[in-house]
Amino acid sequence: MRVAITGATGLLGGALAEALEARGYQVLPLSRSRAKSALPWSPQDGFESLDAFREFDALVHLAGESVAGRWTEEKKRRIRDSRVLSTKALAQQITRAPTPPKAFVCASAVGYYGDQGDEVLTEESPPGEGFLARVGVEWESAALEAERSGVRVALLRTAVVLSEQGGALEVMARPFRFGLGAVLGSGKQFFPWVSLRDWVRLAVACVEEERWVGPVNVASPNPVRNREFSLALGAALRRPVFLRAPAFVLRLLLGEMADEGLLASQRVVPKRAQERGFEFEDVEIRPTLARLLG
Repeated sequence: MRVAITGATGLLGGALAEALEARGYQVLPLSRSRAKSALPWSPQDGFESLDAFREFDALVHLAGESVAGRWTEEKKRRIRDSRVLSTKALAQQITRAPTPPKAFVCASAVGYYGDQGDEVLTEESPPGEGFLARVGVEWESAALEAERSGVRVALLRTAVVLSEQGGALEVMARPFRFGLGAVLGSGKQFFPWVSLRDWVRLAVACVEEERWVGPVNVASPNPVRNREFSLALGAALRRPVFLRAPAFVLRLLLGEMADEGLLASQRVVPKRAQERGFEFEDVEIRPTLARLLG
């Protein structure tokens, strides 16, 4: 099987490509440049020719602008367009391709659910409110257009991915290393997370197995409150956690992103993965952080 991946040079795409190659797959990284080892594509227009679809059997779409940092109107436009427009371009080409891929596995995010307090959120839960939720709805709707050509579409609603290779965990751990770790806001908001190795294993399953269709929550079965996560992170780094970052300070620093990215509560559980017998290797936050940061 040949699998094409956008975002193949990122943390998730690189780990997925490595795992697929270890299983005997041929991985084709998609690149906006014309590198000899990559298949060229454009986030605005997709592939130059529909003949490109003859090169692979499955397409995994992971490319997108980072949501980190303060959201200006320009930043929000890039976040939305990099997800919605690129996905729409690929899905529309899939519907016209003479040889469409068997599967279109598209990234999504738990931001789809917005801030829903202590409510348990499964794949059947409705979308929330706010910028990220609106982007999530448009993003997934764009991907599902590919179903018109009979292609199986799986949507990876991904939680915060924790990895020893960097990414979000390295950013979060940085102040803790200097003894400046803090509970964010009230600390009562639920924090959905997943280890990189579990994300990869579930993403591989979505590529390989026809039963994975529609949204899939890629999150640990045990989301934790921010206070619990902060204390676990401090313990893994052997640093005390005495500080609290008030919500108003976070809003002054990060604006809208603070409310949706740091203070929103998302008690996301992987209902479909559990119903289908998928077994997570990392289910408790303390041993997971100890493994990743030890």
